[in-house]
Amino acid sequence: MIELLQSLFSILFSTIKDVIPIAAIIFGFQLFVIRRPIHNLRRVLFGFGFVIVGLAFFLLGLEKALFPLGRLMAEQLTNPDFIRQGLDSAAVALRWQDYYWVYIFAFAIGASTTIAEPSLIAVAIKANEVSGGTIGIWGLRLAVALGVAIGIALGTYRIVTGIPIHYFIITGYVFVVIQTFFAPKLIVPLAYDSGGVTTSTVTVPLVAALGLGLAETVPGRSPLLDGFGLIAFASLFPMITVMGYAQIAEFKQKRARVRRDTQRTDDES
Repeated sequence: MIELLQSLFSILFSTIKDVIPIAAIIFGFQLFVIRRPIHNLRRVLFGFGFVIVGLAFFLLGLEKALFPLGRLMAEQLTNPDFIRQGLDSAAVALRWQDYYWVYIFAFAIGASTTIAEPSLIAVAIKANEVSGGTIGIWGLRLAVALGVAIGIALGTYRIVTGIPIHYFIITGYVFVVIQTFFAPKLIVPLAYDSGGVTTSTVTVPLVAALGLGLAETVPGRSPLLDGFGLIAFASLFPMITVMGYAQIAEFKQKRARVRRDTQRTDDES
């Protein structure tokens, strides 16, 4: 308990030092550039206090729970005894297909953490308001979650096989560029932003810990060369799925419009 409190106070002081420059810039611009008083100063100061305390508890939770949990899951899922349970012979060398539980877990944890991502929820709500309800909150969240899930599952496959990461990333961004020309223009900036909001407070810690844990436990992999890169996959594939979601929605709208026009023509005739 004493060790936990010491860690908390250490993280709290570190967080205060990190937040002070942000507060100095905001207050400095407000007072010396804009030259206007800060409205509800007491509320703003209380808000900064909550931010500092919240970040401290969050960072402590990362250190004590999320990072160890991610590595533990990676170790357990890549344990040869666990993997060989469904194999005919224990002497058979492990293949990439034998790590299917790793891919399933990566897909599930990618989708679930993204759905719970506060930054994505905020962006989805704002997008729904600005578009007048055209962009659904849950539609956007599910599209982004699907992209993150696919990306992280593919990223774990890359770690298991040892394929160089640039093959996947270059191919993915070429696909994004091509898809940009065919996707509805209004959705393209939002799709690009969707790749950024996924790499936030909930997703990054578990995904980073999972990648490092896999690289440490899969034979022949280096934590430095292979352990990083999952976040890049988590940022790339939501752009593809969000633009794909918009393209499917646009196609359905056009087909419904054609049906209505056809039915109207038949009724008039």
